[in-house]
Amino acid sequence: MGGGPAATRGLQETLRTAKKRSTSSQRWLARQINDPYVAAARQQGWRSRAAFKLIELDDRFHLIHRGARVLDLGAAPGGWTQVAVRRGAGAVVAVDLLEMDPIPGAQVLRGDFTDPATQDALIQALGGRADLVLSDMAPNTTGHPATDHIRIMALAEQALDFACEVLAEGGHFVAKVFQGGSEREMLAVMKLRFASVRHAKPPASRKESSELYVVAMGFRPNGRR
Repeated sequence: MGGGPAATRGLQETLRTAKKRSTSSQRWLARQINDPYVAAARQQGWRSRAAFKLIELDDRFHLIHRGARVLDLGAAPGGWTQVAVRRGAGAVVAVDLLEMDPIPGAQVLRGDFTDPATQDALIQALGGRADLVLSDMAPNTTGHPATDHIRIMALAEQALDFACEVLAEGGHFVAKVFQGGSEREMLAVMKLRFASVRHAKPPASRKESSELYVVAMGFRPNGRR
């Protein structure tokens, strides 16, 4: 993150305006200012601190290989897409309901990945079956753990369904879930369709966060063999 008078003035202005914010907004702002991953993301040109979560997952599980076809679902603002490009993926396609700025080395589409028309566009953009499908999607939290768990699991299950349609044999799938793990039905599908299914909480995930990731590796198109 750049230093100097301009950066100092910007921080001072941010802190002054924080006094006018709600208590929850002030807590969020203080956490952002003091978060080393936020500072590192700015210094290294990542669009979000979430980039470090995929970096750490990739370092552990070796998900991205040179020339891989990668599909990033719910990609905005694009941190995971950037990681896939920088780590040597050959074709990277990102999609989100929100508008995203272009990312050099990736194709960015706007749409709902559950829409058949959007799915067709994603498959065409990839130019073949995916080697890795990523989903860092999460719904807006309600503060009610059971409700939030159901909502994020619904997103993860939709991502899994699409991944099973587009993955190449041996491909991998990564999705965000909340603590409590994956639902029994979803785990049953993954264990049938993938050689390995693991849960992981990368160091970049905030300790107070209930998020973790399910990492399914070695896709089997026809189920267990």
